[in-house]
This record gives sequence, C-alpha cells and structure tokens, in this order.
Amino acid sequence: MTVSVTPTLQLESEIAAQGYDVIVGFDEVGRGSLAGPVMVGAAAIRAADLAGPDALHVPEGVADSKMLTEHRREAIFESLKSWSASWAVGAASNAEIDEWGISYALGVAALRALDEVERTLGIAGQPVKVGAILDGPNDYITKALGTFDAPDVPVPAKVTTKVKGDRYCATVATAAVIAKVTRDRLMIELGERPEYAVYEWQRNKGYGSAAHREAIAVHGPSDLHRLSWHLGVSARGQ
Repeated sequence: MTVSVTPTLQLESEIAAQGYDVIVGFDEVGRGSLAGPVMVGAAAIRAADLAGPDALHVPEGVADSKMLTEHRREAIFESLKSWSASWAVGAASNAEIDEWGISYALGVAALRALDEVERTLGIAGQPVKVGAILDGPNDYITKALGTFDAPDVPVPAKVTTKVKGDRYCATVATAAVIAKVTRDRLMIELGERPEYAVYEWQRNKGYGSAAHREAIAVHGPSDLHRLSWHLGVSARGQ
C-alpha cells in the first residue's frame, strides 16, 4: 500500500543554512518513454524567503506528481509556477537521447533548465551560491556540467541527491508537477497531428502501451521515436 506523504521544506532549509542563497529542486519526466523528449523540471526558491513572518509555506496540494491525477496536476500547475521564485523545464530531444544516451541527455536537459532559472532570477555575475536537490540517487547534473553540449550556466549548483525527493521535498515535488504537465501537454498536442495520430500519444504520452507498440509494429517508428530504444521491449511509464 502506498502511503501519501506531504512534502516539506526541511531539506531546502538545511541547504539554506549552509550558506546557499538559491535552492533549486529538480525532477525528470519521460525517461522511460519510447517517443518524444525527456524533460527535467526546475523550481527555485530564495533562501531569504524561508525565514521571517512572510516565510514560504509548502504550496497547497503539492505531492509526488505520480500520486496526483492528471486533473489535479493541471489544477495546481499555475499556482506552483507562481510559488516558485523562478521555474523552467529543460528538454533533450529523442535524437539527442539516441546520440548521447539517457543519462547525459538528462544532465543537459537539467542544465538547460538551470540556465533559464538563473537568468530569470538575474543572478549572473552576482556573488550567489546555488544549491540543488535532485530526485533520485544519481547526480547526472554535475557530470554534464562544463561539457561541450551543455549550456554555460551562470552559477554552477552544488547538487544534493535525494531518493524519492519528489515525495519529501517541496521544490522537487513542484518541479515534478511542472515538468509532468509540460511534457504531457506537448505529447497530447503532438498526438493530435495526423502524422502521429496512429500512436495515440494523447493516451500514452509516448510510453509503451500495447496500442502504442502495436502501432510501431504496423507503421514503424516516427521521427520522434527513440530509435536506440528497444521498441519491442517493455518500458515503464511515469
């Protein structure tokens, strides 16, 4: 039985107490999809907003995005964006995934999101320290930092990984919902185009449903499928 947990700002506060000025939560969506991009959401808060009479509270309704219905995610999407001091969703295309592999593609997508977040905050050239919380056990962000394909982010982030971070950390949960809604909307929009209609992305969002796999078997993969993926092997949705 899955137990619902309300995310907190505990880890964010601990990072702020270490002298970091901005804390950014990251989470990915689309890792196991057969088609479309992988995306990494980023939701930033300022450490200064964690204290005082007007201190940030955990946004109402936020939770691990996989524990929320699609309707509920859509309902809180705008409020989560407003709660964040800055937010962004970085993407790596199916072609980039095929070329680089999923881990590096995730790292570049995350750095694309971080770059946008920091430029929106206007911290380039400022004496600012950025701390990050990344959902999961593997720090693919630091590994991609400074590589040829990654953007030069204004301020590199010190990354803390947190298993089930989307369940326990408010910034990560916020990033997860923002990324999930953004990618779902894209896949629905793409699925409505005549050239992709047979894959039923409105229903499966690019993941390996039976109907999606049957469509690949009958019609072949599209230009948005990940050709390096084992398209006949089961992939777990998110």
